[in-house]
Amino acid sequence: MPEFPLLQVDAFTTRPLAGNPCAVVFDGAGLDDETMLAIAREMNLSETSFVVPSERADFGARYFTPLGEIPMAGHPTVATIHALVETGHLALEGDCTRVTLELPAGVLPIEVEARGGRVTRIAMTQLCPEFHEPLEAGPVLAVFGLDPGDAHSELPVGVVSTGTPQLMVPVQSIESLRRIEADGVAHARLAGDQRFFSTHLFALEGVGGGQTFARHFAPGARGFEDPFTGSATGAMAALLWRHAALGPRFVAEQGHWMGRPGCAEVEVLGPKEAIEGIRVAGAAVTVLRGHLEL
Repeated sequence: MPEFPLLQVDAFTTRPLAGNPCAVVFDGAGLDDETMLAIAREMNLSETSFVVPSERADFGARYFTPLGEIPMAGHPTVATIHALVETGHLALEGDCTRVTLELPAGVLPIEVEARGGRVTRIAMTQLCPEFHEPLEAGPVLAVFGLDPGDAHSELPVGVVSTGTPQLMVPVQSIESLRRIEADGVAHARLAGDQRFFSTHLFALEGVGGGQTFARHFAPGARGFEDPFTGSATGAMAALLWRHAALGPRFVAEQGHWMGRPGCAEVEVLGPKEAIEGIRVAGAAVTVLRGHLEL
């Protein structure tokens, strides 16, 4: 019976049972797409990562939700790199180890910071953002049970991609986020019409010392809401920097109301008019080790 080493890692947190969980399956080259999708459904997490060989980078990975493959995601990237170190596939080189990870969206540069041989922070540099045309705020907000008055008065609603297209919805306050009642059917219809994967609603205030707080809704996410979304955090940062709503460095928070608080340190690289990339950094912890028997 074939066995595949497996770790489950909580990303964007320093303690177990917080942040966003991701299953990391090794030796993924021996699995076909149908089996990868079946495993992702079995894991029933927002994403499952499969480590595969790469000819362009130090390592490769593919990410599957229970509904299908996605080209790039943030918390699986942090989880995958953490798992590579934990299993000895990636050897640390002092306090900072540089590594590259190939995803279907492209190759991501990653820095692994460590103290005393233990990983303390993993920083990925996401791809240059692509901004789509702004959307009318009212119909989008209605999908989430909100009114036009909940829209941020100075920031647009629109799709931004740093590898995976995601709808950015800035709102006026934390209270707007509290009142969200998402309509999954309407969201799927909107995503199909506008060709985006998921939606990131956020306010320019934190709940635990950060500068932003967000709620994220995605097909395939457990309960439809995602605890912490690294890729969308990068897209959000690009939007905020482009419109001078926030400085290039800040702390993003998400997941607290789900009982899985997470945070990331964010830095936008380059000037507002020519963003070169977005660094999104966070910690991770392993909560489960085992083997997948197929």
